[in-house]
Amino acid sequence: MRTKENAGNSIKRAAKRKALTERVMNILFFTCGLLAVVSVVFITLYMVVTGGPAILKIGVADFLLGSEWSPENNVFGILPMILASLVATLVSVLIAVPIGVFVAVFLSHIAQKRLAAIVRPMIDLLSGIPSVVYGLLGAILIVPMIFRLQESLSMPTGGCLLSAIIVLVIMILPTIISVSETALRAVPRSYYEASMGLGGSKIQSIFRVVVPAARSGIVAGMVLGTGRAIGETMAVMMVAGNAVILPELLKPVRLLTVSIPFEWAYSSGIHREALFGIGLVLFVFIMIINFTLNGILKKGGKTE
Repeated sequence: MRTKENAGNSIKRAAKRKALTERVMNILFFTCGLLAVVSVVFITLYMVVTGGPAILKIGVADFLLGSEWSPENNVFGILPMILASLVATLVSVLIAVPIGVFVAVFLSHIAQKRLAAIVRPMIDLLSGIPSVVYGLLGAILIVPMIFRLQESLSMPTGGCLLSAIIVLVIMILPTIISVSETALRAVPRSYYEASMGLGGSKIQSIFRVVVPAARSGIVAGMVLGTGRAIGETMAVMMVAGNAVILPELLKPVRLLTVSIPFEWAYSSGIHREALFGIGLVLFVFIMIINFTLNGILKKGGKTE
C-alpha cells in the first residue's frame, strides 16, 4: 500500500512540476512576444513624434520632392537621397539574388561534400565581417578602379553610385546564400528523385522542382538581404561620394542612411529636426518593403 501511495504521490508531483514548467514557459514566451510588440510600437511612435513635426514644418512636398539639401540656407529636400537609396537597394538586390540562388544550388546539390565544406564556412565568415571593413576594402580596391573608368570618360570623381552598389552586393550575398541553401536543403529528397525518375536531367530537376519548392525560403533570404541593403550606413558612406545630387551611375550620391551620421555632430535646430525626418522616411520605407516582401512570402506559402 505504501509503495502504491508513494508511486502515486511521485506521479502527482511530477505532473505538478510539469504543469508549473509549462505555465512558466508560457509566461516567458508571452513576455518576450509582448516585449517585441511594445518595442516596435515605441520605436514607431518615437519616429513619428520626432520626425513628423519637422516634415510638417518644412512642408511635406518640399521635404520629399525637393532636390536641394542646403542646411545653411534652411533648405531641406531629400528627393536625391530617396532616389539614390531606392536605386542602390533595388539594383544590388536584383544582382545579388540570382547569384546567391545559383551559389546556394551549387552548395546544396552540385558541389562535392569536401568542396562545399570548404566554401560554406567562408560564406559564413563573410556574414560576420563588420560593415566598416567592407567600406575600407571598397575605398581601397573598388573606388580606385572606378576612378580609372571615370578618368577615361572625363568625369573623375571617385566614390559613386556604382561603387556603393558593388559593396552592397558583396555585403548581402552571404545572407541570401545561407538562407537559400537552408531552404533548398529542407526540400524533401523525394521531390528530386521523383523528377529524375521521370526522365528529367539534374539541372531540370533542380530548377523546375527543387527551387520552386523552396521559393518561400528564398524570398525570406531576399527580405533579409533587402533590409540589410537599405539600412547599411558605414560601408556606403565610405564609397558613395556623399554628394546630394540626383543619382547617376558614375557620379557621387548620398543615401538616406548616410545623412544622419554624416551631419549629426554639427546639426542643430531645424537642421537636426530634418535629420529626424529623414529617419522617419527611412523607417517608413523599410516597413513598406518588409510588408510587401512578406506579403509575397505568404502568397508563395499558400500556393505551395
